[in-house]
Amino acid sequence: MAAYLIADTLLTDPDAYEEYKRKARPLAEKHGGEYVVRGGDMVIEESELWSPSRLVVVRFPSVEQARAFYESPEYQQALGISKRSARRTVVIVEGV
Repeated sequence: MAAYLIADTLLTDPDAYEEYKRKARPLAEKHGGEYVVRGGDMVIEESELWSPSRLVVVRFPSVEQARAFYESPEYQQALGISKRSARRTVVIVEGV
């Protein structure tokens, strides 16, 4: 069953974050990930519980593959760049 990695990102250093993006995408693709949303315009219809800043959605073939990507040593190195240049909430959710 498909899984989606969803990240809400507030950039604190957009220039540095560009390096993270260049490194993260090929790693996600290596684990079967396909970017379906990458920071596009949003229309927020309701925000009682959450008001997102910048959304990224990556579809993976399974939760296991999404977690293998996120937990891989290569991604953990790239993640350090993200943590220095943005504040984020990341979830992996099983989909259809």
